[in-house]
Amino acid sequence: MCGSVLLATSYLPTSVVAGSAITQEDTGPGGTYARLAELGYKPVHFREEIRSRMPSKEEAAQLNISAGTPVVLICRTAFADEGRPVEINEMTLDAASYILEYDFDA
Repeated sequence: MCGSVLLATSYLPTSVVAGSAITQEDTGPGGTYARLAELGYKPVHFREEIRSRMPSKEEAAQLNISAGTPVVLICRTAFADEGRPVEINEMTLDAASYILEYDFDA
């Protein structure tokens, strides 16, 4: 059985995306962020909250990992101009498959 190394769910404001290509299973070239830009809501800032824990039985099965392999949870919020949140993406990652690297000024 082939498993994933990432589970992800995005939440977008209906008032922004209703009736647009972003609501389709295949959002087209450039994906969600390209469609948001076309709608006038290009993400310009992101915030991520990161946690880790042991996987649920369902997550372990979907990721094809043992119950003893930790997962990393990332909740990313994308903001358009003026601080408007335009997407919340909840990701569950197989901790053994990722190196998270961040680079930022002090």
